[in-house]
Amino acid sequence: MTTLVATIEGIAYWSRGLPSWAAARAFAVDGTLPVEAPARPSPQLLAPNERRRAPETVAVALDVALAACVAAGREPASLPSVFASTHGELSITDYMCSTLTGDARTISPTRFHNSVHNAAAGYWTIGAGAMQATTAISAYDATFAQGLLEAMVQLAAGNEAVLLVGYDGTSVGPLTAISPSEGLLGAALVLSRAPAAGRPQLQVILADGEAGASEGVLARRDADNAMAPMLALFDALASGQRSALLKAGPGRVLRVEIAHG
Repeated sequence: MTTLVATIEGIAYWSRGLPSWAAARAFAVDGTLPVEAPARPSPQLLAPNERRRAPETVAVALDVALAACVAAGREPASLPSVFASTHGELSITDYMCSTLTGDARTISPTRFHNSVHNAAAGYWTIGAGAMQATTAISAYDATFAQGLLEAMVQLAAGNEAVLLVGYDGTSVGPLTAISPSEGLLGAALVLSRAPAAGRPQLQVILADGEAGASEGVLARRDADNAMAPMLALFDALASGQRSALLKAGPGRVLRVEIAHG
């Protein structure tokens, strides 16, 4: 497969206790934690009422998406986007299934529209006023790697820049036994085709192999979240490492080489 190349223009991060990329980077380097951190992300793209009602997975996805755009100096509405999540909002999916087996007439219309896997992408396009294409991806523990591959293929196909968002929350119900997840985790990258001074550059290739568990500080801290496989890359970006290996499917890996700006 051809090597794909992209420049990282903006990075964003949110997990409980680490509500920004600056906080995550400080923690990865020297273990520093913010004195006070919000218990829940607060996506400013949404009106206050919508912000309170939005599921946590939507909230974290929109929070990091906007932060990455701000860091990149890009207008959110101008970017095509890729939203990668293993589960979407599994608590609502579980509620829907449980309600349908009982009294289906009591199901909440509001919760119903939040049950679809592309809910975060939908909120994003509405809140940002984005008319560009958006993609929602789920690929079990290869979800982030496949999202990154999709974003970089879009760049290779001619897009100037692409927003990539990875996020997952706590799993509930019967699927927990098959695909467990704990906590709340989100991160985003704005990727572009053009090299930029002072910005990290990625070279990515899909290959045979096994990624294994990451030993990075961020990966160990949020190892139980379904989106933890992406943290090998964010640990490398935070600590200045020059490579990361991401699980891309059974017997497949995404090899990422990093030239730090």
